[in-house]
Amino acid sequence: MKKVAIFGNSGSGKSTLAKVLCQSEGLKHLDLDCLAWQAVSPPERKPISESWRDIEAFISQNPNWVIEGCYSDLLELAIPFSSEIIFLDLPVDACITNARNRPWEPHKYESKEAQDVNLNMLIDWIAQYPQRSDTFSRSSHQTLFDGYRGMKKIYTENIRQEE
Repeated sequence: MKKVAIFGNSGSGKSTLAKVLCQSEGLKHLDLDCLAWQAVSPPERKPISESWRDIEAFISQNPNWVIEGCYSDLLELAIPFSSEIIFLDLPVDACITNARNRPWEPHKYESKEAQDVNLNMLIDWIAQYPQRSDTFSRSSHQTLFDGYRGMKKIYTENIRQEE
């Protein structure tokens, strides 16, 4: 069974890699963005216990999966069930370029235009990755990676689509 957790900065290619793995290996995909937030404005995180119930249900219903996101607090809960982790540790400039070239994500936004309204905020967020100390930070992701004792990979540049 293949159970992969992918994490890194926004724009690092987590969703792209997850989709490639799902297509090539028949894995089910869970994007943590889809369960981490309450449907309120301004956005507000769900309690971790509520998100964990959703993650746990996904894991129990799918023998082969990929879970991806930038939420170390949620990844800490899923990683013990994984067979492999992948840390996408791209330079901030590469993540910003990827974010600018991001295709429309219909599961998150009603249109490409609505998605692009958030682009400047996203770029600022991406730029802060190395300095932050929160659950979304590089230091938090490095701690996850360093503490994992199973199969693990780290990438520091964009992964080609065919990998």
